[in-house]
Parts: sequence; structure tokens; C-alpha cells
Amino acid sequence: MREFSVPPIVTVGDAANLTDPVWENAEVAPDTVQFARRTRTADGTTWAEVTCLQFRDEVVAVARGLIASGVQPGDRVGLMSRTRYEWTLLDYAIWTTGAITVPIYETSSAEQAAWILADSGAVAVMVETDRHAELIADVRDRLPELKHLWQIELGGVDDLVTAGASVELVEVEQRRRGVRSGDVATIIYTSGTTGRPKGCVLTHRNMYADIANAVPVLPNLFNAGASTLLFLPLAHAFARLIQIGVVQARATMAHCADPKNLVAELQEFRPTFVLSVPRVFEKVYNAAKQKAEADGKGRIFARAEQVAISYSEALETPGGPGLALRAQHAVFDRLVYRKLRAALGGRCRDAISGGAPLGARLGHFFRGIGVPILEGYGLTETSPAAAANLPTGTRIGTVGRPLPGVTVRIDDDGEILISGELIFQGYWHNDEATAETLSADGWFRTGDLGQLDNDGYLSITGRKKELIVTSGGKNVAPAVLEDQVRAHPLISQCVVVGDRQPFIAALVTLDEEALPAWLAGAGLPADTTVEQLREHEGLRAEIQSAVDAANRAVSKAEAIKVFRILPRDFTESTGELTPSLKVKRQVVHKTYAAEIADIYQG
Repeated sequence: MREFSVPPIVTVGDAANLTDPVWENAEVAPDTVQFARRTRTADGTTWAEVTCLQFRDEVVAVARGLIASGVQPGDRVGLMSRTRYEWTLLDYAIWTTGAITVPIYETSSAEQAAWILADSGAVAVMVETDRHAELIADVRDRLPELKHLWQIELGGVDDLVTAGASVELVEVEQRRRGVRSGDVATIIYTSGTTGRPKGCVLTHRNMYADIANAVPVLPNLFNAGASTLLFLPLAHAFARLIQIGVVQARATMAHCADPKNLVAELQEFRPTFVLSVPRVFEKVYNAAKQKAEADGKGRIFARAEQVAISYSEALETPGGPGLALRAQHAVFDRLVYRKLRAALGGRCRDAISGGAPLGARLGHFFRGIGVPILEGYGLTETSPAAAANLPTGTRIGTVGRPLPGVTVRIDDDGEILISGELIFQGYWHNDEATAETLSADGWFRTGDLGQLDNDGYLSITGRKKELIVTSGGKNVAPAVLEDQVRAHPLISQCVVVGDRQPFIAALVTLDEEALPAWLAGAGLPADTTVEQLREHEGLRAEIQSAVDAANRAVSKAEAIKVFRILPRDFTESTGELTPSLKVKRQVVHKTYAAEIADIYQG
């Protein structure tokens, strides 16, 4: 057993709650721009500034409407919308009334939304679109406690403001001051890679302690001059943490509702840092590599990539990069790297990655081009950030050291255990699941396997439930292989299989954005389907090269012996991905059971 603890910088008092920074900001820095809100004009759309004072006043106005509608302290209020300014406004208004926000992914099915609203006992829900409203209407008969449904696109927020005009301001302040740090702030239903979502109960203290201790150690991200464009779903705990961090630090945040507009909005808003999951960084890298190859500059990009990685690796050595490497890096900075930084807006100094393993390869590449990715680790149950690489201490390939106020322990079987004020209160209406993961003395069992080095840097080696044991008794952590295979620009997803089988195999999907260029290069018609290509010798040779590269990172017994190219990519709508883009392995295994069986019967 190994353990590493970092003492807290900030201790959250009993009377504190997550709305306090909103009120403090309005008093001490009323004119500071807190948000940039996408607003329609006669010529299109633009960014409208929302100051700290304006935001506080808008929160009050919406909170008055919630009070007028009968929302009581402790009531649950659902919120189903894309990432947009109104999401954040409503979240803080709900907290101001003493109620509890229950996020629902905007991509959720009727069955998923019905389960979350029914299980939480929500008395009201704010949705965004007609589709959302129709979806809730279809299950309304299963939601006896649901009294109100408002819709953002039909003026639902304005309706609340109008309804609350008669509510006295003093009542809002009494409600807000009545919220204690131990009160529940949110119930976040984990999208889950297996089974029905479980509601993680997080208090104001849980989330406040997490972000209040993170902001001081990330001053270059969270400061009054910093800005970010948030495009991950705010229903995800990771995005939510950035939201409250921006308010805590009086930084500026804009929301991107449609990821299809992300590149254009990054270049327009020009944030100083971005938050993402590894799959997005992977796609940025793959797109750049593909474009270089299409333009006949593949060899230049390959060399620039190697120099970037070598430069980053050298930063972790005592002498740092040598003179020759620095010179090469400077050349490629002018030729390649600055163009990649421009794709992020040109001002982006840092990035944060979480939600899934980033991998050392991507970490070194992005740091080498001048955009260090600070990889962190946590789960919804840890509010969510438990560990992170910091500007003052980064070891690529790890998820950093525990944040202040957090203790990480590696159990005898390799499982990561976490304790601290950020640990959730349990699963809503699910004592059995709570008892399985939360010990009586406050240790949370993550289900992840990991290692702590002598300096407290944590490495994630796999999931307990995902560990593959071959029929020969070899333990294989699939993530190592999968990350390496996904490095190939043609490959979107890779799922390693082989539990209780004689050897390791892999299911591979192709990147639909990268495929057209490959087809053109191979002299094949643009409308050639993946199904038609699955046995194409040239394509299989490409994938085999990725598999060979991955196999060099593991022992012979762990190596991928066989792979299958699947006829389509994994998507959230077809059930193989969670809203945060994690692969649902059980769904993949079930959907492609025949493919897997064929591998081992062949």
C-alpha cells in the first residue's frame, strides 16, 4: 500500500456556498467581464460582454422566477441543454434558491431523461429545444412530481424573470444565505459505461473545496486576464468545474453550443486556455497530419512531430534541450507549430485534458508545439478533479500529483483510493452502490488501477473491470495498446479484446474525416464504403502498421495478434459511446459478439 497527501490551501467554512463568488465579484469587480455571450445581430452573431455585476443581477432575476414558481430549498430542478450561457445562468440561479441542479445530457434519450427526472424526483425542468420538450412530454405521465417545464428557445428564461418580478429581493438573499456548505448542490447522473446511470450527490462543500484548492495552483489558467471557450457538455462534471473555476477567479468564459463551429469560434474568441477530452486533441493532431500529407508535406510534418516530441522529452532532463534541438525546434515553430497554435485562436497558452487517458505521445507533441496539456484525473464522485499536472510540476505520462486537500492511496490490489473534502456523499437512492464504493471512513474506491512514484505523481494503468486476463493467465491493460493504435490518422477507435482467450485481438474503426483523403490516395472511388474496404490489402497494411507500433510498447504475450476493421465508427447515438466520448466496452462486446467469436474460431 502506498499513499501521498497534499495539505489543503483553502478550507471551506460551514456558511459558504457556490454562489458566494458571484456576489463577491459583483461587489469588488463589478465591471470585470465574466462571460462573453453569443448574441444575434442584424449582421449575424457577435460576442456580448456580461460583467460580474450584470451576471449577479441576472442570477437574482431568474432566482426570483424560480421562487415565484414554487421551487423550494432542496427541490431538484432538471437542466437539459447544450453548452450555452443560459446553462450557467440557470445553474447559479437554482443554487441561489437553495435548490439542487440535476443536469441531463442534451443528447439523452426519452428513457434516460425519464429515469433521471423520476429517480431524482425533479419538480421542474428547463430544456433547450422543441425536441427536448417533445421528449419530456412523451414521458410526462411517468413523472408525477414534475410541475414545470420551461424551454430556453421559447423564452423560458425571460418567462421566469417576468414571473419573479413580484418576489422581494430580500427573499432571494435570505434563500441564498440559508444555503450551507453541507447542502446538496447537484446530483450528477454518471453516463456510465455499464448499466443505468447512478446519481452522484455533490454538496456545495465538495465542489467548492475542489475548485478553491485548484485555482491557487493553476494561476496561469485561472486569473482575471484569462479566458476560455467551453465546448464540452456542462452536464459533465469536468466542464462544470471549469465553470465554477472561471467565476471563482473572475476569468472570462464563452460557451460553444455546437462543436461543428468550434474551430471558427476558437479563432474568433481567441481563448488563453481550453478544456477538452483526449479524443478532441487526437482529432486536431490527426487532421493536421492528414492535411500535411494531402499537401505533399507529410515528411516535413513527420519530422516536425518528432522534433516537437524530442524537445518536450528533453524539457524533463537536467540539461534541457540541446543547442541543435533548440535550433530545429525554432525552424519548425515558424513552419508548422505556429499554424497549429493558430487553429486554437493563436493566444492559447495551456490546455487541460481529462475524462480519459491522454497518452504520453499526445502530451509530448502538444507541449512541443507550445501548447502544454495539463492532464488531470478524477471522477464525478470526486467533484471531479483529484489530481493534476501543474505548470510548476508536470510529468507527461502521469496525471500529476494530488491537488491540495486530496490524499491518494494505492491499495494492495493496485486500486486507486481517494479521500478529502471533494469526495461525494453517495449515490442518490442507492445505498448498496454507495456501500460498495465509499468506506465508512470516507475513502472512495475509484475502480481504477494506478501507481504512485516517489514524488507523488500518479499513473493510471487501467480499470479493474477492464483488465483482460488471457487463458494463459497474462494480465493485459488494454489502454496502453489502444492509445498507440489510435495514433494512426486513419483510426478513430480501438477496443482490445481477449479476456479468457488464448491471445489478444483488436476491433478497429476508421475515422470518417480521414477516409476520403486515403481513398483518393489509393485511387479508389470517393463513395467506397468501409464495408467494401475491410479486406482491402492496402488498408489492412495501414492498420497493421499501427498495430505493429502498438505491439512494440508491450510484451509478446500482450501483443495484438489479430485485428478486425468494423464497418462503422462508434457513436453516442448507436450506443457505443458515452456523452463524454468514453467507449462502452460491454456494448461493443455485445454488438460485435459475432466478430469477436469469429476471431477466436478462425
